[in-house]
Amino acid sequence: MTTKFEPVIGLEIHVQLASKTKLFCSCPNGVGEDTKPNTAVCPRCTGQPGVLPVLTEGAVKLAVKAGLALGCKINEYSTFSRKHYFYPDLPKGYQITQFDKPINGAGSIEITFGPKENLQKKKIGIHHAHLEEDASKSAHFEDYSLIDFNRAGCPLLEIVSMPDMRSPEEAYAYLTEIKRLMKWVEASNCDMEKGELRVDVNVSLRPVGQEKFGTRCEIKNLNSFKAVKDALYYEINRQTELLNNGGQVVQETRLWDKEQNVTRPMRSKEDALDYRYCPEPDLPPIVLKHEWLEEVKKQMPELPAQKEAKFMAAGLNAYDAGVLTSSLDLATYFEAVTAGEKVPVKTASNWIQTDLLGMLHAEKKEIAQSPISAQTLAELLEMVEGGKITRKQGRDVFDKIWQEGGSPKAIVEKLGMVQVSDEGQLEEWAKAAIEANPKAVADYKKGNKAAIGALVGGVMKASKGKANPRLISQLLAKLLA
Repeated sequence: MTTKFEPVIGLEIHVQLASKTKLFCSCPNGVGEDTKPNTAVCPRCTGQPGVLPVLTEGAVKLAVKAGLALGCKINEYSTFSRKHYFYPDLPKGYQITQFDKPINGAGSIEITFGPKENLQKKKIGIHHAHLEEDASKSAHFEDYSLIDFNRAGCPLLEIVSMPDMRSPEEAYAYLTEIKRLMKWVEASNCDMEKGELRVDVNVSLRPVGQEKFGTRCEIKNLNSFKAVKDALYYEINRQTELLNNGGQVVQETRLWDKEQNVTRPMRSKEDALDYRYCPEPDLPPIVLKHEWLEEVKKQMPELPAQKEAKFMAAGLNAYDAGVLTSSLDLATYFEAVTAGEKVPVKTASNWIQTDLLGMLHAEKKEIAQSPISAQTLAELLEMVEGGKITRKQGRDVFDKIWQEGGSPKAIVEKLGMVQVSDEGQLEEWAKAAIEANPKAVADYKKGNKAAIGALVGGVMKASKGKANPRLISQLLAKLLA
């Protein structure tokens, strides 16, 4: 008999905090691949004998901001511990981390997933989010290995979820939301290609209806959101087949092989006991003053959920509000376009999502790199909404500004696009179109309202596209009544 199983998924996400220096020394944090190996280092981050760590306040502040974005309880008292394991990229033989008293306690975030027509929301619990130092980077070759200590000691925030996700789609949505929140509050740049966001996945199966969790496996070596989803699908299928064939899942760490699209055993899973955690004797506890914490809270921006609610209250649907709050820069851009209240929110949303983001994605640019400012787009949309130019002409002006710059007004005047709204001139063109299109007139009077399109087209041709189509439609309907 085949048993139907339910996946139980939890994620451990390491984000590299965007502080100027490393966690326990003054070496620069987040140096790129173009930096010469082992140059952004000092005796502290390379683990030389006799040196002592000194905590960086900037990293602590970013950890707190991240915790606030995650809805975590900020612990005003937290401590560091030593996590022991031997590996060449860990020069001290232990990692300075937080264990039983992390800086961020329990929290939760809301994820959105599913098709555009049927979006679903779900709350995912955060167990905690703690500070720790990064290890160095190993490069393995055929018969030797090299180590670059530039990354050693960089500040990480490890965000540990509750096992609340039940599908790869939910895990993908959770990852997306974590990345959005961390970038939103400028806690991390979350560039996976640079290792600024790393994910470990825990997944187990249990028969549908059973409360007790099954035996979990951890999956490492996941360097993209797609890899997380693909690895989960594979591992769920592997464990399902194993259990239905009478086998047992072994608790272990597995690696994702992106070339073969399979997970492979790496090692048996360690427990906390294996790491021999002990208090870090060289660092005092972190004690956050209430006044300091309140000041950090005041510096927090309005979070995405609040922005979404505001945009929906203004008239956008949930999907559009979600797209426009995918980043703080994009939400700010949208608010700037609609600030004068002359551009309807739906019009601004359509232009930004279809025209602006389409061009940005094609050229692999971010909204901050847009050649068209929010103020310029607002000016252009005001002209379209006011009937001074058509939607098509507006797009032509948009393309002109994108390529060459300039103001919408100047380009419209230069190209002679200003529409004619003079009623006398419009009526003259309308009467001429009626006289020249007797069949369309007859069809319209028989009830075929779409026939007026041929008359509007005649007027637009006579006016060389300068007639205001909205006013023409109204005038023609009046003359044919």
